Amino acid sequence: MNRRVFSAPDLGTAEQAMGAALRLGIRPGHAAVLAQSDIEMTQVPDAEKEASPTDFMPAAWRGIVGGGAIGLIGGLIGMWLPQAGFHALGVLITTLVGATVGGWSAALAGSTVPSEVRRDYEREIESGRVLVVIDGEDDALLDRASQAIAATDGMQPLRQVPHGLLR
Repeated sequence: MNRRVFSAPDLGTAEQAMGAALRLGIRPGHAAVLAQSDIEMTQVPDAEKEASPTDFMPAAWRGIVGGGAIGLIGGLIGMWLPQAGFHALGVLITTLVGATVGGWSAALAGSTVPSEVRRDYEREIESGRVLVVIDGEDDALLDRASQAIAATDGMQPLRQVPHGLLR
């Protein structure tokens, strides 16, 4: 999924820019306004807020994959060692247990970590700027919406922050 992030001097400008993106076809679930917590809590309508302000789901998926891989390796080692007496069912069980424990523990940890966008643009948010975030698969639509947002007085596009596989 591709993402574009813009900075606005105030909430009114951000809402105006987000409205322009929505009118061009960006789905409401793919557009959000991010701001300091006091502004978000009191002034931003729920429909415009970020769906998940923490890293809960991405962390859970990383934990499921990592825990499942560790469980699979443990199960295969158990099959390889005759004393352990593992069979194919044992490998399946260790993989499922590893994925469950990994997903659960990573989700707990991720629930305390701010979302990727909040981490990447923390300085902008802390300085009192309001962010408009749009994302989607259709690059042409994102380009048109980005142009409309950038044409709104006071809006500034922000540099994209590259991420590695596990971030």
